[in-house]
Amino acid sequence: MIPKISPGFEDVLPVEYRELVQDGSYGRNLRIKDLGTFKESIEEHPLCAGCALSLSIRLIVASLPCPEDTIVVGTTGCNSILMPQLAIHNIHSLFGNQNAVASGLKRALKIRYPDKHKDVVVVAGDGGTADIGLSMTMHSWFRRENITTIMLDNEGYSNTGGQESSMTREGVVLYMAPLGKKYPKTRMFEIARESGCAYVAAVSPASPRRLEKMVRRAILVARAIGPTYVQIYCPCATNYKFSPSETLKRTKDDEQIREYMSSDAKELIERLGE
Repeated sequence: MIPKISPGFEDVLPVEYRELVQDGSYGRNLRIKDLGTFKESIEEHPLCAGCALSLSIRLIVASLPCPEDTIVVGTTGCNSILMPQLAIHNIHSLFGNQNAVASGLKRALKIRYPDKHKDVVVVAGDGGTADIGLSMTMHSWFRRENITTIMLDNEGYSNTGGQESSMTREGVVLYMAPLGKKYPKTRMFEIARESGCAYVAAVSPASPRRLEKMVRRAILVARAIGPTYVQIYCPCATNYKFSPSETLKRTKDDEQIREYMSSDAKELIERLGE
């Protein structure tokens, strides 16, 4: 839905709202290459300086094929304190419930809007996706729900003091894991592929054009075929104790770009020219 200002209210609505309506991304097919030329759906946020997660969300939002017809479902984590400032429909679910909420929402939207695409995109951290929410995440993949799951992988529970998560690398010492993690990082890419996701990708914000391509592919495949998963590596400067100015270099040094697609997904992507 493209928002419009009712006649007579142009002068009394907040400036930010008027700018979003007049110069925002809705209905304009804008891309990452257009950043800086329009009013973005997220501009300010309360996250830490140098947070790769905030940059990742900015790039995700700029990559959405139809932001006006997208609903983002999140859960507890660093990203959840940013989401209320996102000028896109979004839902905050209980910790770990995000894929169950997204599944129900997508099914309802199919009934309510049978002739229109309504993209449902889960955006959650590694704790919500690979730990506490793993069961519901995997079962949405087993059922072949038409949703996209994007994990913001900062390799720890960053907003509660730096506990290790299953995505923390083996041996890493964190504030609340002083002896180092005792087991390897969970292989979520492989779990998603083997659980039925038609499209699986791993990327980081250090490669914005690739991130855009992968997010768009994931959403378009989810519309037509089935569940998709994108894992975005976004290291945490606060808990991993590096300077905010080093974030992009750290991200670039450690990113692992990977992509898998089923034969049906590959055919669709080629047909759409994505």
